[in-house]
Amino acid sequence: MNKKAVMYGGGNIGRGFIAQLFNLSGYEVVFIDVVDALVEKVNTDKEYPIYITNGDSYDKYTVTNVRAVNGKDENAVAEEIATADVMATAVGVNILKFIAKPLAAGVERRASINGKPLNIIICENKIDADKYLRSLVNEHLSDAGKKYFEESVGLVEASIGRMVPATPDNIKAENFLAVCVEPYCTLPVDKNGFKGEIPEIKNMEPFAPFEFFIQRKLFMHNMSHAVTAYLGNLCGYEYIWEAIDDARIRYVALRALLESALAMHKEHGVAIEELLAHCYDLLERFTNKLLGDTIARVGRDTQRKLNKEDRIVGALNLCKKMSVEPKYLYVAVAAGLHFAPDGDDSSIEIANYTKENGVKAALAKYCDITDEADVACIESYYENLKGGIDCIK
Repeated sequence: MNKKAVMYGGGNIGRGFIAQLFNLSGYEVVFIDVVDALVEKVNTDKEYPIYITNGDSYDKYTVTNVRAVNGKDENAVAEEIATADVMATAVGVNILKFIAKPLAAGVERRASINGKPLNIIICENKIDADKYLRSLVNEHLSDAGKKYFEESVGLVEASIGRMVPATPDNIKAENFLAVCVEPYCTLPVDKNGFKGEIPEIKNMEPFAPFEFFIQRKLFMHNMSHAVTAYLGNLCGYEYIWEAIDDARIRYVALRALLESALAMHKEHGVAIEELLAHCYDLLERFTNKLLGDTIARVGRDTQRKLNKEDRIVGALNLCKKMSVEPKYLYVAVAAGLHFAPDGDDSSIEIANYTKENGVKAALAKYCDITDEADVACIESYYENLKGGIDCIK
């Protein structure tokens, strides 16, 4: 019997990670996307390449047995969801509200034709993404649809750790569907989010309670990646691998990681040895030159990344909760306030606001940081960083 996986979102994570796992697990993969050229290309080729970084060369893997449906065709989308064996989203947190209505149509259609359970793996960078998506979809459901959605549709949070940067121009020129990825290919998911039988998907690791993995991705991986970008920007680097190769930046990124790791150890009771190993593994993964990860890409949109619930300030707040001094997370916030690359309107706005109104006002407005001691530390680092990162000890 043929198995079908619906992949809502044909971007880098959808193509370069989740669809590959579905393919390796024997599923036909049906992409839903609103980019006409992508839909047409997928349906013409029925396959696309993934380039896995391997030292100074690539290992090529071809994802086969794929097709696509245009997300603007709500009836077609509903039909695919209604007949899927498993589903995933990787559209970006800000886009979830736009897919809620067609997703709801698929849920209604499924309830009417078979009523079988459906599990949707949510591959978005947001804590409680399952609750958020459920609230969005419920707005478009009938009473019967809401009942089926609650009882039979599992919304399963995932922790996306695989790095999938922009594809180099020379590879994109050969096939714009191509994606470059790192070798890391594990998908932790919330075991408690499933309804009915858990589908067998290669490299998927169901785990409960899942909050630990959500926080580990956000407060360790994403946090240290952003710290590396913000300090790398102050040093004039272009790529993450250049920045992490600078011993001064690596030191700060590691110390920020250790702060977060200790807080998570206290919060979740996870062995500190496991968290320390993850710290060093992350920093080593950042050295991967073939990922071509740029400072501008990793650091962009500081309005989101310096939000109180996001990677840096979220980790800082967890440290304070668990009585861990967040010294190097203060440095990270200060460095983020300096970040303003061309074309990054979100970051430029915060940087300019900080210059015009002061660090205290910016922290209150964008980070919800008002504690006088926190503000004083960040203000001090912000001023010192104007002269470069050598001030950090």
